[in-house]
Amino acid sequence: MYAALWRVLPGPLWLRILQVLVLVALVLFVLATWVFPWVDTIVNSQESTVGTP
Repeated sequence: MYAALWRVLPGPLWLRILQVLVLVALVLFVLATWVFPWVDTIVNSQESTVGTP
């Protein structure tokens, strides 16, 4: 899959590396902005504390 993506990207090596870095940053931004907060509302998070004796 990664090799196919690498072959599809246009340009010389330095441009491909730049494109991959931009794509990774974009994916991380989308995950942190929309996906993780949405999943957090779905997942049943239980608040737990350590009790003192």
